[in-house]
Amino acid sequence: MTLRELINGQEIKAVKGDASVEIADIAYHSQSVREGALFVAIKGLKADGHDYIPAAIQGGARAVILEDMKKGIPASIPIVTVSNARSALAQVSARFFGYPSRALKLIGVTGTNGKTTTTFLIESLLKEGGFNPGVVGTINYRLGGKETIAVHTTPESLDLQRILSEMRGEGATHAVMEVSSHALDQGRVEGCSFEGAVFTNLTPEHLDYHGDMNGYFKSKERLFTSLLRREGFAVINSDDDWGEAISRNLSMNHFRYGLRKKAEIWAERVDFSLNGIAGKVHTPVGVFPMYSPLIGEINLYNILASVGVGVAQGIPLNLIGSALEKVKKVPGRLEQVQNDRGLTIFVDYAHTSDALERVLSTLRELGKKKIITIFGCGGDRDRTKRPRMGEISGRYSDLTIITSDNPRSEDPKKIIGEIEEGIQSLGLPRWTENCEKGYLVVPDRREAITTGVRLAKTGDVLLIAGKGHENYQIIGEGRIHFDDREEVMNALQAFA
Repeated sequence: MTLRELINGQEIKAVKGDASVEIADIAYHSQSVREGALFVAIKGLKADGHDYIPAAIQGGARAVILEDMKKGIPASIPIVTVSNARSALAQVSARFFGYPSRALKLIGVTGTNGKTTTTFLIESLLKEGGFNPGVVGTINYRLGGKETIAVHTTPESLDLQRILSEMRGEGATHAVMEVSSHALDQGRVEGCSFEGAVFTNLTPEHLDYHGDMNGYFKSKERLFTSLLRREGFAVINSDDDWGEAISRNLSMNHFRYGLRKKAEIWAERVDFSLNGIAGKVHTPVGVFPMYSPLIGEINLYNILASVGVGVAQGIPLNLIGSALEKVKKVPGRLEQVQNDRGLTIFVDYAHTSDALERVLSTLRELGKKKIITIFGCGGDRDRTKRPRMGEISGRYSDLTIITSDNPRSEDPKKIIGEIEEGIQSLGLPRWTENCEKGYLVVPDRREAITTGVRLAKTGDVLLIAGKGHENYQIIGEGRIHFDDREEVMNALQAFA
C-alpha cells in the first residue's frame, strides 16, 4: 500500500516528498521499525516520538508522519505533517489492516468499574450462543486457546488494529473490548466501528489526567456518540446518573439495566451468599432464573450488563442462563483463595474509593465475623482518593492494614500517610490485641499479607485489595514479580 493511499481522506497539513512510496509496515516505536515502515511520531507522557525520528530512519523507515517539522530528515524521506499524530496513527493503522472491526461485531465495555468481569461474562454468553468471540482486556488479549498478556487495558491503535486483524483472520465473529477513558481521549480506538457499547458506571478515577468528572465523562461518552454504529446497540446502567445522561441522548436501540430505577433489564428475588447469586432476571424478551458463582451486588450489575448484550445479539434466555453459570471466577476480581483455616480470603483489583466501598459493603452483607482489609494506593496517580479510601476501609473493616501498592516514583511512606489521614478522621486507634476496631501500618506488602493471615481467626474475611490479577510491583523505575495470590498462599503455608 502506498503512503498516498494510507493518508487519503485524512486531515493533512502538508506532504513533502514522494507520496507514492510503498509502505510495508507501520511503527510508533523506533525500536519496532522494520525496513519499509511508516514511522508515526506520537507525543507520549514521558517521551516524544519526534526525538526518535533519526533512529527510526536508520532502522529502515521509508516515510514519517509528524506534528512538528524536524531538521535533518533526509530529502529522500517523505514527510506528512498533521495536527494530531495519534489520530493519524489510528486512521492509517485501520486502513493498513483493512478496517478489521468492520468485519467483526465489535462490542466495547467502558466505565470505571466492572469492565473486566463484564467482558468475561459477555465472552461466555457469546460462546454459549454459538459465536467465536475474541477479547481485548486488562488481563489479556485472547481468542480460543490463544492468550497474550495485556500491556494496557486498551492497546495503542496500531497494536489494536493488528490484534483485531489477527482475530478476523482466525475466524472470530465478535471482539469484546474494554475501552478505557485514556484510550478514548488519546484516540486509540479511532478507526474502529463498534456494533455495541456497554456503560457500567462512572466514579472518581484518573482525575489527575482528566481534570474533573465532566472531562472524565466526556471521554467515556465518545464511545456512544462518535464510535458506535448508527444501527448498533447500547447497554446502559440506569442506576448511574452518568449512565442516564448517556441514555437520554441516544437515538439508537439501547437497553437500560439496574436494580433501583426503571429499566428494561432487572432482577428480583435475589439471594446473595458466598456460594454466589441467585434470582430472576427480567428482560424485554422474557424472564429467566439466574444463578452465578460470582459474589455480591457489584457482580449482579455486571451480570445484568452482559444479559443486555446477550439479548441484543439474539441469544436465547436459557443459553444466557447456562453461560452465566459457567463463569466460576474472574482473575483478581473478588477471587477467592481456598484454605483449610476456615478463613474467607479474597484478592480484588479494587483501587478506587468507589470500588473499595462496593467490595467491602458486599463482604459486610455476608455477615461474617470480622473483616481485615489490606490495601495501599499507587504512586504517581490521583492523590485525592487516598484519604477517601482510608476512611472507607476504616468504616467497613474491623482491622485495616495500610501497605504499599505500586509506589512508582513516590515515597511509599508519603502515600501511606495520606491514606492514614482518612482513617484517622474516624478516630480509629492503632490496632492492638485489645482493639475491636483499628488499623496498622505495614509498608512492606509481603509482610502486610503475612500479618493479615497471622491475625485472622476462623470465620473472618481477609480482603487483599488494589492489585488483583497483577503479578508485579512497580517500585521506582523497576518492576519486580509480586502476586497477592501467591503471597497469601505462602503465608497460609507458613502458619499451617
